[in-house]
Amino acid sequence: MSIERKVQLVENLFSKLEQETALFGQASGLSCVSGCGKCCTSPNIEASPIEFLPWAFHLFLNGEAHNTQLKLNKTQSLTCLIYKPLSFVDQGRCSNYKYRGLICRLFGSAANTDKYGNLRLATCQIIKEGQANKYNTTTEAINKGLYVPVFTEYYMQLNQIDFKLGNIILPINKALKMAIEEVLQYYAYRPSLHLGKECG
Repeated sequence: MSIERKVQLVENLFSKLEQETALFGQASGLSCVSGCGKCCTSPNIEASPIEFLPWAFHLFLNGEAHNTQLKLNKTQSLTCLIYKPLSFVDQGRCSNYKYRGLICRLFGSAANTDKYGNLRLATCQIIKEGQANKYNTTTEAINKGLYVPVFTEYYMQLNQIDFKLGNIILPINKALKMAIEEVLQYYAYRPSLHLGKECG
C-alpha cells in the first residue's frame, strides 16, 4: 500500500474520531482549559509511528522532512518536538495541531478499559478537579451507556492500516522520527512528488 493511501486512511480515521469526540464533548460538557499544555509536557507520552504519518507526509510535501529529522536526531528532550511552549508556566500549543497524533486526539475525550472490563475516562487531574461535577456526572453516564471513544478500538483500527507501524509503541519523539523515516525511505527510490504542494 502506498504512503499516500496509508495517510488517507489515517486521516479518515481521525475525521471519524473528530466527530465522535465532538459529540462526546457536547454530551459531557468537559473541555480542556484554554491555553493549557500540561499533558503535552509529560516525558512519558508514547505513540505509534503510524499516527504521525500524516504529519511526516505533510513535512515531506513541504520540503521540511530532512530538517525535522535532523532536529529529532539531535534532541535530548523527552517533550514532544511538535509542542511549543508559549511561556514558562505550562501554557503552550501544538505547532502542528491539524496533524497531531491519535494519542493527542484521544486523551481527555476517550476511555480505557480497566481489568474488570469497565470503561474509565482518561483525562488529567486538572479536569478531574476543576470540572469535578461534570467529570463525575460523565463517569456515571459512561457506566450507564453513554458512548465514548475507546483507546484500544482506535489503535486496533490503526493496526489494520499498517501492522508494523501501528503495533510499535515508542516515546513520542521516537515515533515522530520513525514516521519521517518511513516517508523518506518510501520516496528514496520513487519519483518524487511535487514538493511544496499538498495533495487535495
